Amino acid sequence: MVQRAPLRPPLPQCAKRNHMSKVVFKIAGMDCSEEVAALKRELRPLVESEDSLSFDLINGRLTVAKDCARCSSEAILKAVSRTGMKAVPWEDVADTGRTGHAVLGVHAREVLCGVSGLGILLAAALQGVTVGWAARPAPWTIVTLLVSVVCGVWFVVPKAWYAARSLRPDMNLLMTIAVIGALALGDWFEAAIVSFLFAMALLLEAWSVGRARRAIGALMDLSPQTARQRVGNGTETIEVPVGEIQPGAIVVVPPGERIPLDGVLVKGATSVNQAPITGESAPVSKDVGDEVFAGSINNEGAVEFRVTKRAEDTSLARIVRMVEEAQARRAPSERWVEQFARYYTPAMLVAALLTAAIPALFFQTPIADSIYGALVMLLIACPCALVISTPVTIVAGLTAAARMGVLIKGGAYLEAPARLKAIALDKTGTLTLGRPEVQRIIALDNHSEDQVLSVAASIESLSLHPLALAIVRRAREAAVELTEAQSYNSIGGKGAEAIVNNRRYWIGSHRLLLEQGHDDPAANRQAEAMEDAGHSVVLLGTDDHVCGLIGMADSPKANARDAVAALRKAGLRQVVMLTGDNEGTARALAESVGIDEYHAELLPEDKLTWVKDLSARFGIVGMAGDGVNDAPAMAASALGIAMGAGSDAAIETADVTLMSDDLSRLPWLILHSKEVLRIVKQNVAISLGLKILVFALVLAGWATLWLAIVADMGASLLVIFNGLRLLKKS
Repeated sequence: MVQRAPLRPPLPQCAKRNHMSKVVFKIAGMDCSEEVAALKRELRPLVESEDSLSFDLINGRLTVAKDCARCSSEAILKAVSRTGMKAVPWEDVADTGRTGHAVLGVHAREVLCGVSGLGILLAAALQGVTVGWAARPAPWTIVTLLVSVVCGVWFVVPKAWYAARSLRPDMNLLMTIAVIGALALGDWFEAAIVSFLFAMALLLEAWSVGRARRAIGALMDLSPQTARQRVGNGTETIEVPVGEIQPGAIVVVPPGERIPLDGVLVKGATSVNQAPITGESAPVSKDVGDEVFAGSINNEGAVEFRVTKRAEDTSLARIVRMVEEAQARRAPSERWVEQFARYYTPAMLVAALLTAAIPALFFQTPIADSIYGALVMLLIACPCALVISTPVTIVAGLTAAARMGVLIKGGAYLEAPARLKAIALDKTGTLTLGRPEVQRIIALDNHSEDQVLSVAASIESLSLHPLALAIVRRAREAAVELTEAQSYNSIGGKGAEAIVNNRRYWIGSHRLLLEQGHDDPAANRQAEAMEDAGHSVVLLGTDDHVCGLIGMADSPKANARDAVAALRKAGLRQVVMLTGDNEGTARALAESVGIDEYHAELLPEDKLTWVKDLSARFGIVGMAGDGVNDAPAMAASALGIAMGAGSDAAIETADVTLMSDDLSRLPWLILHSKEVLRIVKQNVAISLGLKILVFALVLAGWATLWLAIVADMGASLLVIFNGLRLLKKS
């Protein structure tokens, strides 16, 4: 029997994460980095530092850390209004779904743009019917065109006034000057057409941002809002909002439905489509004990799982959060474009003034023609296409990567893979399956194999290292009795020690054997022979002798060799393996998967040293790993990449996280990064190329106001759609 619990509306994701010292607003009209710059200038006096301000351009969201008395909500609202934009508390948006700029359920910007366009058509009809096209515009035609102009620039003029007052010219000011100039020259139709086309361009810009916003929102929609939770004695289920379910609860998922939370299967078997989380295209078989992710689809049988994470901590929530937060970490190309536009716009304003003055003063050009040419230059000088091109491309690239199960922490890290010259790879869990199995047990000094396995498993039951887990699995399979280990102590990168049956034992690598001061020729010979055969060797001993050896082997991933070859094909000069395993095992794996260079028996600090050495030799080097011991090397590399099944330390340190253990995602990431950079360069070339073309037409006397705005709007459309192509490739 399924009962339904009352639903509470979920809080916005940002509201859950922001504590009481922060306040969040929805900003109507924040669609471009120029608006962000204006908001920073106006809000900066209210906060202790610029770090207190956080802008989410895609979601139109402003987060302010309220770190002083001046920073009240009322002061923030007034400061935003002075820029020509409007702020609404985020809670109000969540409750009403409106931003305050809505008319009869339709956005005011769309209504005014439509009225502006209709006004031009009506004016054209009035002109043709009353006095004819060849005559000067009739009074009613002029009134209609003025209405069209007012509607077209309604949202532009407040921002233009702010730009003029703060002596920071932007595209809104340039457009307003051009429209006023056209009206002053009596070019009524051109003034109206320019106003309408610019309003249309702003609509399209807002649409492009909304397109990226919807792509991110689609990720969040993957997770169901409710789940069927077992209650009582386990015979009943109730439907509960996912936000209220705690770790440890048992949840039932029928076939064909999405899994609502992260967890571990406790009953049933099925196959799961987890492409939205890990990017894996083929269904993945799941049995009792296997991990499942929120947002993945249960294909076959009904299953039950134990919840391991709250709704806000699931892998899916982390994906959405990382994609949203990544927008704040701007790519180098974004910073370059913003810096360029800062100087470009004032320079173009000066150039337009010279265009108006020089021909009239020195070449006897009619002053009206000179001013008209200057107005055309002002219009085409608008950096709108240039400024919007890079952010749209970067956000599309981040979202496309998230769809493929590749989480990138910001635009800066999206561009970095394209510049890699070499990459260092951890062995266990990265190049191999990360599930070694015991192949051989050798007992020494009158011990039996079961005794060696029992003591080793008793100690290793307290560790999560893959080799430790392999030993414990073998002990359970062999039904060997384990004893509780006391005084367990991990020996970083080498092994561990503990007291079992009132006796101190140590367990670890061949290096640990030497450090313990044992010179056991038999143990050394056996260890070297097993290592030469490609086994990872663990030795067990006490203070006075070596008890035995356990040899384990970990198979390389099926696509490891192809992935290494694809990395070279993607442009990397060197693929290196760094491992704490022994020389023989490392050599055997390196040869089997085609590694260029390997270094074995490394401690965490040794991996860090080798990453620095590779950086000195090749320049920009990446590091991919999945363990705590990989985190220092990842932090020192130009790009840290964590395998999704890895430790939290590795994932937090990494700049990029692969949600699956599929190595083919590494060359895909590099090629994707190169495609993003290619599109960014194309967009910059399109934006500047069209402007240069129209500048040439201005100098030749062939350009018109409407041609300039069409060229500018065309450039904006081209760069927007070019950037959004990335979403279709994921």
